[in-house]
Amino acid sequence: MHKLKLHGFNNLTKSLSFCIYNICYAKTKDNRENYINHIDEQYNADRLSEILTETCSIIGASILNIAKQDYDPQGASVTILISEEEINPSPNSVVAHLDKSHICVHTYPESHPADGLCTFRADIEVSTCGLISPLNALNYLIKQLKSDIVTIDYRVRGFTRDAEGIKHYIDHQINSIQNFISEDIKQCYNMMDVNVYQENIFHTKMMLKDLDLEHHLFDTKPEQFNHEEKEDVICKLHDEIKEIYYGRNLSKI
Repeated sequence: MHKLKLHGFNNLTKSLSFCIYNICYAKTKDNRENYINHIDEQYNADRLSEILTETCSIIGASILNIAKQDYDPQGASVTILISEEEINPSPNSVVAHLDKSHICVHTYPESHPADGLCTFRADIEVSTCGLISPLNALNYLIKQLKSDIVTIDYRVRGFTRDAEGIKHYIDHQINSIQNFISEDIKQCYNMMDVNVYQENIFHTKMMLKDLDLEHHLFDTKPEQFNHEEKEDVICKLHDEIKEIYYGRNLSKI
């Protein structure tokens, strides 16, 4: 692809935001408590830091600073300041110029006793300035968080000037976030776009096509349910996934 010859630094801000959900059924109160503990352990601040550090490597960014926090009773957050260029400050120096780029994640595990459903949600934002692109981390992040539902927003803000002084409001070709999602992931999901091209705003929603009951049960096995119970659990899982995907509650009639 032809590269723009810019006047100075690339001032475009490229922001990629995820909302990722994983749904499961936990039959008893103890099962639900164990699920929350399991999620808190599997996606604690240290583990999330590892995932985001690898994300930085994938998009070609240098890490300036990592801030992380585990919460009581549950959840975790990590924020990483990043730079497009490699920076090796001396131990006593202060980094005065940042590329105004960051990666952050917040987690929200929850459950409800009424129907036994447990939901793990992770919000992730990858925001970059310069030539590095957050779109390169799409497939890695979707796979790392074992996603049943994914909503993705991508927006390019601001402008940069070329050597002739002409403003450019985007510096790459894109007509859908799906252009950057691998074929093996696409085959697993139903996908829908809502794009506002004149504003450089792109939105894609993804919902897992096939529900494997064994992979959506926590601390129990399918053989522990009779036929009617299995059908009830599958129905609950399907309804939960569809409600989150479409952003509205389904009629219970």
